[in-house]
Amino acid sequence: MQLEAKDIGFRYGDGPWLFQGVNLTLEPGEIVGITGPSGRGKTTLCRILAGFEAPIEGAVHFNGAPLPNNGYHPVQMVLQHPEKAINPRWKMHKILNEGYQPDKELLDLLGIEREWLTRWPHELSGGELQRFCVARALGPNTRYLIADEMTTMLDANTQAQIWHAVIEIAKKREMGIIVVTHESNLMRRLCHRVIDFNK
Repeated sequence: MQLEAKDIGFRYGDGPWLFQGVNLTLEPGEIVGITGPSGRGKTTLCRILAGFEAPIEGAVHFNGAPLPNNGYHPVQMVLQHPEKAINPRWKMHKILNEGYQPDKELLDLLGIEREWLTRWPHELSGGELQRFCVARALGPNTRYLIADEMTTMLDANTQAQIWHAVIEIAKKREMGIIVVTHESNLMRRLCHRVIDFNK
């Protein structure tokens, strides 16, 4: 179930092109890094791959067909700031079960304490919230995960636990991952190849 971006181009309104002619192919189980300076369009490209934005030029195909417009999206995205992706008026159990009901193994892998499920988002730390965002993104129908600076704001122990869980699940499912980060050490440890948005 290949994920392919063909000649993707994007700009806002009549402004200058953020990027043009981007081609990217990901295979199941592959981990690809995307690096480059801020403002070059890395996050926008990821939003297009995840179906949040439509490209001005080109198209994204999943398994040889256009990305689906409804139902559970096969490409899920986890952002740097979890509080922006969570409804503050929902308790954590409702947030977690919004798309599907995660199993005990996934919750344990991510270090999600059962007592957190009855709490409000403001009662949890950023690292605790991010564990929920990752769990929510790792539904059974997720084929590609986009981690956009996913652990940048977290302490080293939380980063390690989250990445250990994600990589373990990716191996079991042959799930592809896109890693967007400025951390070169993380890129070297995780990625099979790296795409430089400077070029």
